[in-house]
Parts: sequence; C-alpha cells; structure tokens
Amino acid sequence: MAKAKSVYSCTECGGQSPKWQGQCPHCDAWNTLVESVVEGGKAAGANRFASLGGTGEVVSLGEVEAKDFPRLPTLIGEFDRVLGGGIVEGGVVLIGGDPGIGKSTLLLQAAARLSEQVRVLYVTGEESAQQVALRARRLEVNASKIQLLPEIELEKVQATIAALKPGVAVIDSIQTLYSSALTSAPGSVAQVRECAAQLTRVAKQSGTAIVFVGHVTKEGALAGPRVLEHMVDTVLYFEGDTHTSFRLIRAFKNRFGAVNEMGVFAMTEKGLREVTNPSALFLSQHRSDVAGSCVMVTQEGTRPLLVELQALVDEAHGAQPRRLTVGLEQNRLAMLLAVLHRHAGIALFDQDVFVNAVGGVRIVEPGADLAVTLAIVSSLRNRALPAKHVVFGEVGLAGEVRPVQRGQERLREAAKLGFTHAIIPAANKPRHRIEGIEVVAVERLSEAVDYK
Repeated sequence: MAKAKSVYSCTECGGQSPKWQGQCPHCDAWNTLVESVVEGGKAAGANRFASLGGTGEVVSLGEVEAKDFPRLPTLIGEFDRVLGGGIVEGGVVLIGGDPGIGKSTLLLQAAARLSEQVRVLYVTGEESAQQVALRARRLEVNASKIQLLPEIELEKVQATIAALKPGVAVIDSIQTLYSSALTSAPGSVAQVRECAAQLTRVAKQSGTAIVFVGHVTKEGALAGPRVLEHMVDTVLYFEGDTHTSFRLIRAFKNRFGAVNEMGVFAMTEKGLREVTNPSALFLSQHRSDVAGSCVMVTQEGTRPLLVELQALVDEAHGAQPRRLTVGLEQNRLAMLLAVLHRHAGIALFDQDVFVNAVGGVRIVEPGADLAVTLAIVSSLRNRALPAKHVVFGEVGLAGEVRPVQRGQERLREAAKLGFTHAIIPAANKPRHRIEGIEVVAVERLSEAVDYK
C-alpha cells in the first residue's frame, strides 16, 4: 500500500508547502504550518473552485437594484444588535469564544425563539441529543419545535438541510465536521476549509441562514485557516471571564451591519440574560470621591458606554519603573506619559503606573487618552476629580486634544445617567446646549490637567 503523502498548510492564509518551515512562504507568518494528508481524486476537487456567491452574466453595476436584506430577529435584543438587526436570509455567521463561555447556551436560546417563526435545524457534533435536551430543560426554553441532528458527516448534514429546508441551521461546531471526500481528520485545515465552503455554498443557494460555532486557539484566535473568516458574512467573538457572570459579544466583521458592535449578557442559572444598561456594569459605586478614578464615554459601534478608568501611581522601588494596563493598550500608555512630561511638565520616570478599565471591558479607541491622563494626574496628586464629571478626547503628540466621533451622542448618554459636567475636546463642543450637562472644552492637554 502506497504511503500517504503529506502537505503542510498555513493556518493563517491556507497556503501549502511540501515541507515544514518555520515561516510560511506565502504570508510570512511564523509557526503556522500544520501537517495534513494530500487529497486526491475528482471527489476531493469537485466544486472546489465554484463561486460561493453564485455566477451570472456581466451587468452594469448601475443597473443592479439595491435592496435591503430582510432580517429574521432572534428576539434577543443584545444578540440582534450585534447582528445588525437579526439574521439575514442565506447569511453565514461564525461565532467563536473560549470553552464554557456560553456559545452553545446562547444559540440554543436563540434557536428556541427562532423556531416559533421558522423551521430551525440544530446540528450537534460535540454533544449527544440527550445532553442538548438536558441543557434545554435547564434553560427552561421551549425547544419542542427545534429539529435536532447529532451528526458530524458533512454529506449527511447537507442532505438533511436539502430535505428539511430550514430557515436557520446551527452547526455546533464547524471543527467537528468532516467530509468523506477528504482523508484528513476532523478539525484539520483542509476539513474545516472544505466543510465551511460547502455549507456556505448551500446557504447562498438555498436561502438557509447558517450559524457556525468555532473553536479558538490558546492565543484567542479562531481555530482553522484564516480563510474561514473571509468566507462567512459575520464574525462574532464571545468575550468574558468564566469566573464572572458577565459576557460580551462583539462583531468584528458584518457584511449586513455595523462592525465593532457590542452586546452585553449576564450568565445566570437559566442561561444568558440581556443587560439593558451596560454602563452600570463598568462604573464603581464609591461612597466618596477617590483619587485616580475618571469616568469616560467610549463608543462601541453605535452604542455609547460609560466606563470607569482607574489609575494608580506609586513610587518605583526598582531600577525600571513598571507600566501596566488592563483593558487598554500598553504602548499607548507609554506615549501618554511622554506627552504628560513634555507638554504638561509632569514627570513620572521614577513612578510605577498601573491603569485598569473597570468591569473587564477592553477599550481600543484613542478617545480614552484624555481620561487616562487625568486619572494618572489625579492619582499622582492624590486629589480626586470633581464628582459627576465625564471625560473623553484623543491626545496628540504635540499636546493637543483632538476630537472623537459621535461626541454629542456621548454627551447625551452621560446626561441621561446623571452626569452634570464633561471635559471634552474643543472641536466636539456642541452648538446647542445639551440639557442637564455643562461642557468644558479644552484645546491643550495642559488646560485639562490644570482644570479644577
């Protein structure tokens, strides 16, 4: 019997190499080549290069009628927000997250509500039918209309979708499926790529919306080839600490809606519950004003959120002062400390600086710069910022305070939650007064630091 030949596939770009190398020759990524068996024959290559979106004649783009895609709401408000209003007919959604974070729980709750509107097929490859039934009983959801299929063979899943013609199909998970046309094991690069491509083609041709559950690696990225994220229409990530009850779900890609949207849930004994006022999660309840605390308004997609930033400045006891951030970018902290020294005359070269975003939220936008600097100065001087103040603004290397997007929406959210004063960039100052909040507009970092 001839020995099976091996090929090494890149998990980032999907490129193949005949031998193992430390660096992928196609995308230059390091340590991404994984061994798999060479697939041969017509069966393995059948429809391999067929278009996922269908084919047709050449037409002028101006003649194509643009229509809004009808959406099927899951009736879970936070989930619909991240999806852009609901699930789109023929759309493909990929949701990933750490083990035990709540992916299957959320999808079972959503499937139960969707089954009241359309036919739903739930394909489980990781659990038995009894285990899914036990979860449904624990969540106390009406799962009587959900069609359950414990199967991991791709061809049987395709046949079932063709026979039942469901409106929504959930695949839990894509890494457990395998195609009999390939000889590699389930979860390999070739199997994940082929199964995802075939099911995506089924979704586009039949109109069935398909939701994939994806595993993640120890680095937090979705397991399998990076091309998996390019195939699907929407990519969602479940975030949160399994030791706390709060869960965040973010949209990193959405062809039918806004990206960077965020939904907030709380894990309870009966499953995931929506959090309608997430700003309350990220604000500490202090009995009195404390030094080193500053409340900012960040923008997550179309939603403004109030987040408390805490800073601690302490005398360094080693040769190298420590710079540590939780929930913010550490390199940006080093830049802000340099700007503070150069343009505000505040030196911190002999101080340890720790900055934390309360509630486990992660802030990636530069609009947090001004709040971070004011929290650091407050801790250094051991003087609390005035009560009921919110701050937002980007700080430039020249010491200027730059505007951020959606400034008025942020101010309205702060006023709605009872904040009475705001320190913002001068370019974000509203033309008309916003009821309930006084605005202090600053152009330079030194003005904000000296504000009392």
